[in-house]
Amino acid sequence: MTTVLTSPSRRTRSRPEASRRRRLPLLTATGALLVLLLALLGPLLAPHSPTAQLAAPFQQPDGRFLLGTDVLGRDVTSRVLGGGRTIVLTALAGTAGAGAVGLTAGVLAAMMSRRLGDLLLRCVDALAVFPALLLVLVLAAGFPGSHIALVAAVTLATAPFSTRVLRAAADTVLSSGYVEAARSRGDSRWAVLRHDVLPNIAGPALMDTALRLVASLHLTATAGFLGLGAGGAAPDWGRMVSENVPGATLAAAPFLAPALLLVLLSVCVGLLAGQLADAVGRGAG
Repeated sequence: MTTVLTSPSRRTRSRPEASRRRRLPLLTATGALLVLLLALLGPLLAPHSPTAQLAAPFQQPDGRFLLGTDVLGRDVTSRVLGGGRTIVLTALAGTAGAGAVGLTAGVLAAMMSRRLGDLLLRCVDALAVFPALLLVLVLAAGFPGSHIALVAAVTLATAPFSTRVLRAAADTVLSSGYVEAARSRGDSRWAVLRHDVLPNIAGPALMDTALRLVASLHLTATAGFLGLGAGGAAPDWGRMVSENVPGATLAAAPFLAPALLLVLLSVCVGLLAGQLADAVGRGAG
């Protein structure tokens, strides 16, 4: 009889690897949640009015102004706390809109006949011809100060990609053996959609939603950087970066703080999307 011995070093290495694999999703989720809470609840915690000119421009941090003042002498801490809500809510609304359009159009295209499904997909693809930033510029400039126009622009810019992803996922499910068996025994299209298609594309839909959220954050922050959306005095992380970059040699916090928060949120959500993709892939395997 042959005895196979496992190297102790291999056993001890597997435990830290598993621990790191479990710890990374927790860290990324915690980072994303903290930034989201800061953005949504920050206006309630602001020590000063985010639009009031309280001191000299680019004043260094002190006991009164924890992050100093910006280009117009406004409190940077208050503007950072108040500048994320609009970006996050707009990005979330645009992501929800794109997800609804993508799920509806993608599943319909998969369940229709091949010719009608391709025709529907071509209609949706017509939106993808226009650069995303151009859609944002046109709608936001046509309806100045309108958050609804910005949400619509983000939705239209990202929905075509969700449609293609979810159509492919639905096609895979519909071509599987158990769905064909359900159809052969007389199950209705609604029953197949409810019991077979939607539960089995939930993973790809969640993964796609996370990726679209990153794209929506980038588009919304870019709109703020270009001065679109809410009025110029209202705090906005994207606008804060563009306003305060000229004074970077005098004070770094006014533009660096909002930029780091945007980067942290985008990176954490992107990492969560990648981890979700891995989990979906392992489940499928």
